[in-house]
Amino acid sequence: MATTEASNTDPTITIPTHTKAWFYSEHGKPSDVLKLHPNWSIPPQLKDDQVLIKVIAASLNPVDYKRMHGMFKDNDPHLPIVPGYDVAGIVIKVGSKVEKFNVGDEIYGDINEVGLSNLKILGTLSEYTIAEERLLAHKPKNLSFIEAASIPLAMETAYEGLERVELSAGKSILVLGGAGGVGSYVIQLAKHVFGASKIAATASTGKIEFLRKLGVDLPIDYTKENFEDLPEKFDAVYDLGKLIGL
Repeated sequence: MATTEASNTDPTITIPTHTKAWFYSEHGKPSDVLKLHPNWSIPPQLKDDQVLIKVIAASLNPVDYKRMHGMFKDNDPHLPIVPGYDVAGIVIKVGSKVEKFNVGDEIYGDINEVGLSNLKILGTLSEYTIAEERLLAHKPKNLSFIEAASIPLAMETAYEGLERVELSAGKSILVLGGAGGVGSYVIQLAKHVFGASKIAATASTGKIEFLRKLGVDLPIDYTKENFEDLPEKFDAVYDLGKLIGL
């Protein structure tokens, strides 16, 4: 991996010009199209509001494998591309107008700002990646890098959905698929942030106790009960099956 000495960073840190990265240049099954690039080029200059990140952990989301399968060709024409939205890592270089972060800071975030719009070519399945300051936050000290990398996109999805249905204090919600990544965040946000009066959620038999621990008032084992037969009515329904295209 080629490197250059940093001029606006810690002088003891070597700034890479290339990185190892997982990428794909055609659409298809991830196991068929995802390859390891030994020398992917990193842009030589950061924009004023960007930071260069040494990736410690990254996570994959449904959108990543859907992109690989070519489901978003109209929105996502870029090939070849390094996939990955979520990252946790260490700042090794900052742009001239970055104020929130310093070299050495531990950060996490989703490097793509708006869903499928203006997607980055260099994603997070890489040794290094680049993101705008506004898309990142300091990693909480009580979270590992792996834990932090699992949060951003799933949390954003959960929060945005609750905003769209205008959930507010005193309203009830039914979460279909509450034990998954997004579903578990929906439950916690609905309870602790939006102030839902009652939360019902579905899961398989082995995950019912997990729903209770999350704060679900009415856990529903979908292998034994049909939620459509419930006598209760809810102000909002969050259907995770439709969200991820099951």
